[in-house]
Amino acid sequence: MANDKKIKERRIGKRKARDIGSRANAPDLGYYIIVTDTKATEINYFTGIKNMIPENLRRRLVIVPKKTDTQNLINEAVKNANLYPQYGEIWIIFDRDKITDFDNIIESAKAEGVHVGWSNPCIEVWFMLYFDKAPTYMSLTPSVECCKKFGELYKNKVGQKYNKGDKNIYEKLIKYGNESKAINRAKSKLDSYARSDITKPSEMISATTIFQLVEEIRNKIKLSY
Repeated sequence: MANDKKIKERRIGKRKARDIGSRANAPDLGYYIIVTDTKATEINYFTGIKNMIPENLRRRLVIVPKKTDTQNLINEAVKNANLYPQYGEIWIIFDRDKITDFDNIIESAKAEGVHVGWSNPCIEVWFMLYFDKAPTYMSLTPSVECCKKFGELYKNKVGQKYNKGDKNIYEKLIKYGNESKAINRAKSKLDSYARSDITKPSEMISATTIFQLVEEIRNKIKLSY
């Protein structure tokens, strides 16, 4: 009986050691709610990210498309945060485009504890960084010019016409581009504005903060692509 008890204790001890090791090596990805409008481009991009992470972790990323104006995205994000308190990271994703109160929306979101993945002027400026540095736009319609420039770059790199509704946009960006370089380029752009004492996102043409969410997810699940 004494020997049986010792054997059982050793087994329990080994099992505990394995459990501790497993937890130490397990990805520490938290729970995220990503609220965006109903534009297919944003939805497809983040769905692509979700599909790239381990299957058992995909439920930790919830993508919530809402047909509403940008200001109300904050309300939707807070509403979802209250409905699903286990989701500790709440993000809204949107472009500057023609939004006049762009800076105020960003500040209001932060005041509510909501993270913001913004792009100025459009999400394509973030996509562009997968391939190259983004130029500074001086046009009266910068979002149109941004999409045009990215379309030209995309066709050159991927060999096909860019489609804003492409469901495989994320897969193509990481296949033909470089996500690590995209993150570094985005950081460098923000740093250059900081050195110039430009602090308003509305004045940071061809800048984006979407990389912050992408980098966080990558680091937490140790993505190496």
